[in-house]
Amino acid sequence: MKVENHVIPGKEQMEIMANDPGPDGPIVMVNLLKFREKAAYADGSDSDLSGREAYARYSAGVVPLIAKHGGRLIFAGPVTFLTLGQVEDLWDQVALVEYPRRSSLFEMSTSEAYQKISHHRDAGLEGQLNIETTADFVLPS
Repeated sequence: MKVENHVIPGKEQMEIMANDPGPDGPIVMVNLLKFREKAAYADGSDSDLSGREAYARYSAGVVPLIAKHGGRLIFAGPVTFLTLGQVEDLWDQVALVEYPRRSSLFEMSTSEAYQKISHHRDAGLEGQLNIETTADFVLPS
């Protein structure tokens, strides 16, 4: 299995998000995040920050945007151990974000408000994988 971390979706992925309504109902995005050792802002600013610190700036702005678009952050935490399988390099953090539908994610990530904070994400991330999932069963409470 070949794995490539990216920071920006490819053209085909963006076209699908824009034009395919996706599954009926909510989706959960599994975000596997790899941080830069040092933040890399395009203008050269804040070079004393770590990638994780730059991404924290993005997180502070994106969580309210997620909520504004009907979503919620379910979980975010560091990767501490790989219990099964092998990868060349572990991701640094995992985040689970629920959206009411795929179009909510697309609308948020293409909004003007998102564009104003996305430079922190770009500065902080070396790469990531975003995996869309849906629930096919619900655990009893």
